[in-house]
Amino acid sequence: MICNERTTEEGLLVAICDDDVLGESFEEGEISITVSEEFYGGETVDEESALASLRRATVANLVGERAVGMAIEAGIVEEANVLDVDGTRHAQVLSLR
Repeated sequence: MICNERTTEEGLLVAICDDDVLGESFEEGEISITVSEEFYGGETVDEESALASLRRATVANLVGERAVGMAIEAGIVEEANVLDVDGTRHAQVLSLR
């Protein structure tokens, strides 16, 4: 997985994607996702590091089967809130602290 962390005025923004979706675009109906290097590009990390980033995040964006599945298993994302866009899973997380 690839993880990008950046600090914003609102808190920590974390973007995580599966390696194989970086640089890809997905469309279905009115929904379009571009997994750009600019937004999602960062360090290649293992699941433990990705989860540590997610747990610190104020806002997170996840794309890909592995990234979203990991967040579901960890209880960070609920399956009912996951989008399937052109065969690719996408989830967003907002933590209100």
